[in-house]
Formats: sequence, structure tokens, C-alpha cells
Amino acid sequence: MQLPTIAPGKRFTLPRPTGSADALLLARLARQHTDARRLLAIVTAEPADAQRLADEMPFFETGLRIAVFPDWETLPYDSFSPHQDLISERLATLWSVLQGEVDVVLLPASTALTRLAPTSFLAATTFHFKQKSRLDEAKLKSQLVLAG
Repeated sequence: MQLPTIAPGKRFTLPRPTGSADALLLARLARQHTDARRLLAIVTAEPADAQRLADEMPFFETGLRIAVFPDWETLPYDSFSPHQDLISERLATLWSVLQGEVDVVLLPASTALTRLAPTSFLAATTFHFKQKSRLDEAKLKSQLVLAG
């Protein structure tokens, strides 16, 4: 099954496929985008749908690099911050996308509506460590000064 080409400003709806048929369809679409060296963002209705697709899509296309961009799991006027693990996972996903290490990003609609910091900000204020790698102290110091 091919997804139709949708003209800008037009709507197109498909009935919800049964079982894992949506994962199969999206995995094939993701493979086409990967072959064309393009990142694919898939917006789901619920966070559970994003996780389900992340679990099912590799069954149909084993080579896909899939990342889930998690929801904050807070309401707009909550008096507490999102969990630290969620913040870390979101930053790690953004870093992976920035480095070109991801083919498909799955995200809930509520997450897609949230504004993000510009790419330049993320690139300028983050650094990546690996075990047994040499640390460039001058670069680390300049990034820490830039980050405040």
C-alpha cells in the first residue's frame, strides 16, 4: 500500500488499519525516506501509540534507527517540573537527530505542539562524552562559560 501524495492545504484521511498494519505501512514509508536520506517524523495521537510503533516497526524494517521523542507528562499549569529522566531522554533524542543518527522520530501530537530551542542553541550548549576519550579542556570551559 502506498501513501498518497497530499497537496499543501488539502486533507486526506485513511481508516485506521487493524493490528500492526500501520506499523508495516509506516516502516515501508520510513525505508523510502531513509533511502532518500531524509528524516521522517511521525506524529501519533497518544504517547502509547508512539511507543507501540517504536516496538513494532523494527519487525518490518530491521535496519531503521527509530527514536521516540517523549512527552513532558505534565499539564500546562502543574507546579512541578517534568521528571529528570524525561528531560535527559528528550535531549538525547534531539542530539541524535542533530548528529544524523536517527532515521525516524516518533512523537505524540501534544509533544509536536511544544516549542523547542533552536538547533543552534542545542549545538552550542551541549557536549558529548564517551568513555576513554580525551577531554578538550579549553572546549569544555568555553561551553560551560557559554551555558552560564
